[in-house]
Amino acid sequence: MTDINQRIHQLLDREEIRALRLRYSQLLDGGQAQRMGEVFTEDAEVKVTVGSMKGLEAIKQGLADAYQSFDSQGRQHFPFVHAVTNHEITITGENQAQGRCYLLDFVTDREANQHPFLLLGRYEDQYVRVNGEWRIAYTELDVVWPEQA
Repeated sequence: MTDINQRIHQLLDREEIRALRLRYSQLLDGGQAQRMGEVFTEDAEVKVTVGSMKGLEAIKQGLADAYQSFDSQGRQHFPFVHAVTNHEITITGENQAQGRCYLLDFVTDREANQHPFLLLGRYEDQYVRVNGEWRIAYTELDVVWPEQA
């Protein structure tokens, strides 16, 4: 049986990682791409629907560009709400973990009579602890609906 202190430490690590994934959604939806250093490592890689980005500066620029291009109504906010759920996290080492969670991507700039989903997907993540704080080192979004051509 694992030592109780180790189990408590792993529970706290999982909670910090869950908060990290939620923070990403909040920063993205709030148009705060310049603050992505709060969630990603300097050499992180992100693979999402707008493309693949390698390195923190490319991630910041790519997500800022996406924010601008998707603000179709000039409302100064992302027209989506990125909700994450069913977050499964496995601690793989003292400073490493992996995880997966579902993304429910709601659209906020459609007419009320249209369905609210842009897509349903699943993030596959690799996390590392840097200077005592968890960061996303790699993330890839697998879109499960609608089917991507």
